[in-house]
Amino acid sequence: MIAPTCDGSDVGEAWLAHQWASLLSERFELTLLTTFKRGHVPASLQLPGIRVIEWAEPPGVGRFERLNSLMEPGYLPFYVKARRWIRARLAEGEQFDIAHQVIPASMRYPSPAAGLGIPLVLGPLGGSLESPPAFASEEGAIPWYQRLRSIDGFRLRHDPLLRRSFESADCVVGIAPYVRDLLAGLSIRRFETMSDVAMHDVHPPVDRAGRSGPVRLLHVGRIVRTKGLRDVIRALHLLRDLDLALDVLGEGNDREACEELVHDLGLDDRVAFHGQVPRAVVDGFYERADVFVFPSYREPGGSVVLEAMSFGLPLVVCDRGGPAANVDESCAFRIPAVSPAQMATECASALRALALDPELRRRMGAAARARAASTHLWTHRLERMTALYAAVTRRRPSTADD
Repeated sequence: MIAPTCDGSDVGEAWLAHQWASLLSERFELTLLTTFKRGHVPASLQLPGIRVIEWAEPPGVGRFERLNSLMEPGYLPFYVKARRWIRARLAEGEQFDIAHQVIPASMRYPSPAAGLGIPLVLGPLGGSLESPPAFASEEGAIPWYQRLRSIDGFRLRHDPLLRRSFESADCVVGIAPYVRDLLAGLSIRRFETMSDVAMHDVHPPVDRAGRSGPVRLLHVGRIVRTKGLRDVIRALHLLRDLDLALDVLGEGNDREACEELVHDLGLDDRVAFHGQVPRAVVDGFYERADVFVFPSYREPGGSVVLEAMSFGLPLVVCDRGGPAANVDESCAFRIPAVSPAQMATECASALRALALDPELRRRMGAAARARAASTHLWTHRLERMTALYAAVTRRRPSTADD
């Protein structure tokens, strides 16, 4: 298993890689190639039952977390070290049934295992989603390193290392169908869809019958333009005739603009900004909510959507990226992202239907929780990946008990 970062005490991709390592090691004899952050507990100590080959993260890499997560400046030295290690082991006669690179989730990084004769699985992969043109004018100045995603398509067409990784892979796993479209110019041997996020279990059912007061809407996530909070606020303005309240959890550079929009539209009594709150407090908001509204139009994964489903909430999401792929019409309204005005109008229509029909909310909420329990647990990801390994190798991979 190839994962440049793997840390169960961290967040994001490092945490996801730790979940994969823990689960796969229960079924297979696993060798993990990774790095560790200075000041953090190395994966070799967090995962004592696994053969871990690890290198220290280069000095200075972890100082700017957001830049690091988008650019992965430590990836090049990791790539070189991991590729040398794999080639040396193969030269010594060691054999591997399969190589699986689980992160980075972005499609802009070549794999150190590409072209070395080991069956290769890449993913789940995502990222590279561009904003719909009509929304770009509201996003303001974008840091230079975030604009790098605009060259992803060019690199997929012309970067020989990247092309070799994808075209030599026995299977590319995308987090949503849009990934297949982005790879359309490459000769992909096999493509599968699987979300990169999952849960270990669903929460106990929440009884929302007999509630009084406003219908409570909930938005959770970083407050940046792409997460769709402005569109929710504008939708709320179109629903002044209904008794609705919106709770907003999170921080970000678009919070001030959203607060100004709330004030300008006269919604101060309906919208509450709670900032960054502890995990246990977030769960309480899920329990008190009636509808989860998250029309993020550039969302590769969307773990908050799965959390809301686990709490039995009906959803309003954007019809692109990971959230749209993780739900269906039984539990969610999926809103196209054409323009801010259109998004607000269609979001308002969906919220009106849910606000006026408690039985619809109950039915869609129950369907959301059932879908989370039947489709989005880590055990489901492990079963699907095990079957994929068998198909790719055309035999059952060696397990830890073999």
